[in-house]
Amino acid sequence: MRKAIVSACAIGAAAIAAAAGSAPGAGPGRPAGAALSASAARVTVRPGVVRVGGPSSPDPLSTAYCERTYGIACYQPAQLRAAYHLPPAGAASPATGKGATIAVVDPYGSPTIARDLATFDRRFRLPAPPSLRAIAPAGRIPEYRPDGPMPSWAQETTLDVEYAHAIAPGANILVVETPASETEGVKGFPQIVAAEKYVIRHHLADVISQSFDATEETFTGYGQLAPLRSAYELAARDHVTVLASSGDNGATDMRRDGTTYYTRPVTSWPDSDPLVTAVGGTGFVPGAHDAYSPAVWNDTYDKNVASPVPSPSAAGGGRSEFFPRPRYQDNDAAVTGNARGVPDISMNAACSSVVTVYGSYGGGPGGWSLNCGTSEAAPEFAGIVALADARAGHPLGLINPVLYMLSSVRAPGIVDVTKGNNTVAFDQGGKRVTVRGFTARPGYDLASGVGTVDARYFIGELAGGDFLNRDAGG
Repeated sequence: MRKAIVSACAIGAAAIAAAAGSAPGAGPGRPAGAALSASAARVTVRPGVVRVGGPSSPDPLSTAYCERTYGIACYQPAQLRAAYHLPPAGAASPATGKGATIAVVDPYGSPTIARDLATFDRRFRLPAPPSLRAIAPAGRIPEYRPDGPMPSWAQETTLDVEYAHAIAPGANILVVETPASETEGVKGFPQIVAAEKYVIRHHLADVISQSFDATEETFTGYGQLAPLRSAYELAARDHVTVLASSGDNGATDMRRDGTTYYTRPVTSWPDSDPLVTAVGGTGFVPGAHDAYSPAVWNDTYDKNVASPVPSPSAAGGGRSEFFPRPRYQDNDAAVTGNARGVPDISMNAACSSVVTVYGSYGGGPGGWSLNCGTSEAAPEFAGIVALADARAGHPLGLINPVLYMLSSVRAPGIVDVTKGNNTVAFDQGGKRVTVRGFTARPGYDLASGVGTVDARYFIGELAGGDFLNRDAGG
C-alpha cells in the first residue's frame, strides 16, 4: 500500500504579505501580558488547500481504490451529498440554491476554472451553474505563471468552486480574484478587503467563502487588524454571510516564517472575527447502510497521510487573542471563557476522507487529484448557506446567532460531534512538541463548534420557516 503524501502547499508555501497597520498593543479580549512583538511588520495569508495521494489520475479514483492503495477514503460529490442527506443533484428538489450567489475569494484565481468545472460537472453529472464568472475589482491580475504562488492559489480556487457547486448546483458562482503579490508588503489582505467591499456594495453575492488565514499572533496588534474588518462590518449591515476556514494545523498554526509552528494554542483570522462564521473540519467514519458518523478531523499521527509523523494535520480551533466572547456565545462561556471561540460549525475536511477535484492549470496536478482541509469545508458550507438563502428567498446575513440558538435547543439539523480532538504534535528545534488542543463534547466545543449539519432539516431551520413552525423544540 502506498502512502498518501500531503502536498507542501498545505502549509502555505505560497505566502502573500499584507500591509502593516498601527502600533502594537492588546486588542479587545487579549489576555494581560499577551501583547505582540512590535517587529511584526508583515502578515502572511495562506491558501489552506491540501492535496494528498500520488500523481494525478486521468479518471476520478473510487473509494475502494483509495482505501486499497493509500489507506484513506476518497469521496465524490454524490457520496458527499448523501453524507449530509442532500438528494441526488439531478433529482427534482428545491435544494439547488437557485437564485443565490456564492462568491469565492482567492488571490490570482485560476485561468482554467471554467473548463475545469465543466469537466467536473460532466464526469459527475452535475448541471452547469446558471452563471460562473470571475471579476478582479481590486486590480488587474498578473499573467499566470506555473511557478511561484499561483498554482497553489489556482488549486485553492478550483476546490472552492467545484465543492461549493457540488453542494448547491443551482447557485451562481462568482470568483473574486485579487492581484496579491508576496513581494509587495502593502498588498494581500487589503486587496482582499477592497474586493469584498466591492462585491457587497454592488450586491453581487449572498454568501462569501474564504479559504485562507493568518495566525493572529503575526499581527502587531488589534490596531493593525482593525482596518481589515471593514468588509465584514459592511457585510453584517448589508445581510451578506461571510465564512472562513478555521485552519488545518489543529490547536497550533504557522509562525510568520511559514515553516515553523507556535508551541502553544493559537488561532487565526479572519475565522476568529465575530462577524465571520468559522468553519472547522470533521472526518467521516463510514457506518452500516451508508451512514456516516462525523468526528473531529485529526490525522496528525496517520502514517497514510502525514509525513513526517507526527505532523499537524487537524481542524483548527481555539480562543481568540483579539476578540472578546460575542453575545451569541454567552451560553457557552464555560467553554470559551471571555474570548471568541472558534470554530462555529464544521464540515468534511479530513485528509483521511478526501474529495476528488479536477484541475488543468499550469504547475498543478494536471487531472484528477485528492484534496482536503478546511478549505474544502468552507465552500461546502457556503453551498449549504446558499441552499438556505434560496429557501428563504433572501440573503441571511450573519448566521452565527441562529447557529447557537439551534444548537441550544437541539434542533435536528445540528449534528453534535462528540468524538475526537485537535491536539497536534511535531518535531521542531530538535525536540518533540505537543500542543494540547480541545476535545469534542456534547454541545459547543473548540474542536468542532456546534457540530455539523443534517441538511434535511438544517436548510429549513437556517432559513427560518421550518424551525419556527415546528412544535417541538420551540
